[in-house]
Amino acid sequence: MLHFHRPLTSFRALTFIRPLVRPVTYTRWLHLCIPMAFVAIWMFIDMERLYIVLLLAVPIGLVPAVRLEEGIQAQLLLTPQERGKPDASIAVAPATTWQDRGRTVLWLEARLLLSGVATIASVWLPMITIDLISRASGGAPTDPTVLGGWEPHWWYALLAVIPVVVLFACLVVLGELVTHLARRLLGPSPSERLTALEERTEQLLERNRIAREIHDSIGHALTVAVVQAGAARAAGDPEFTERALAAIEETGRAALDDLERVLLVLRETGQPVSQRPTLDESDRLLESARASGAKVEAELTGALELLPGPVSREGYRILQEALTNVLRHSGPVPVRVRIAVMGQRLEMDVTNPLTGGRASTGQGGSGLRGIRERAALLGGKARTGAYEGEWRVRVRLPLNGLR
Repeated sequence: MLHFHRPLTSFRALTFIRPLVRPVTYTRWLHLCIPMAFVAIWMFIDMERLYIVLLLAVPIGLVPAVRLEEGIQAQLLLTPQERGKPDASIAVAPATTWQDRGRTVLWLEARLLLSGVATIASVWLPMITIDLISRASGGAPTDPTVLGGWEPHWWYALLAVIPVVVLFACLVVLGELVTHLARRLLGPSPSERLTALEERTEQLLERNRIAREIHDSIGHALTVAVVQAGAARAAGDPEFTERALAAIEETGRAALDDLERVLLVLRETGQPVSQRPTLDESDRLLESARASGAKVEAELTGALELLPGPVSREGYRILQEALTNVLRHSGPVPVRVRIAVMGQRLEMDVTNPLTGGRASTGQGGSGLRGIRERAALLGGKARTGAYEGEWRVRVRLPLNGLR
């Protein structure tokens, strides 16, 4: 039994001591004590009516910038490990709704009350320890109302450690409590969580798209160029060498075009979500396809400008990929585009005639895979393939699929 009891006792001791060696424990205590500086200033004005400080916190908390200031301070002192992370549990943003303002007011009130408890514990408990040591040595207590009636005894020195233990317990418990309240009251609102989700979705989509473009297009082009150059050198035939050089030149030009598209994606990745193109700007894509020689017949119905942000932005990218696929694999052929808002669903169809084997080469490319991935992310479906002598991209996106 002794072999099991001793490790268990050591484990409990380490569990108690571990929070005391963490720097965040003391930064949280500092965060708790900061409001008492303002309370101390008010004490010089009106010592008897300290409750007015709690009343003043109400109009202060309704100021939008106060939530930003409190969020920065709380994230820096309460959760420093989350500082600067997009998924931080404490938001660093001004209040944009009355719900955010109300939560900020509650936070200020709770912070003032916890600050009072922390300050009293920081002052009163050490004083008790000093008085116990003083009474153990026969001296007078600093506060007669606490130990003034106690007769001096040496064993008071043994009790002096108890207030210190209680102080450190308060140090840890109040720090955890104020951090929990900060996450609940200063945490991201539903709209901020949705915005962060959109940002993360955009980043993942663009990263996947860049990886697909580099692997499928540029990697393929470099492979073809290397194989053609090696074959030309081994053949020793001037006519074959000329054909190989022509193939390398054509492949290189296509790779440069693909590289430009990848760089365009990289440049757009740094833009805020609200500044990225939406289906309301689809005319730009249609005109670009027409300028490339395609005869585009478009039918747009419904209020495209009222579509949810994620659906509209991903719809724009899907249309872009569909038109690019037509131009790359079928050339300047007639294209029919249909975009319609039907109740709680967005419908998109891009159809072009098949041109022998050229159209089918796009079936396994990165563009069509990207269309299917974007549609699936929004809770929709995308179908691509030959249908009655035509190549068709058919997409259905629910307007509330992301939520």
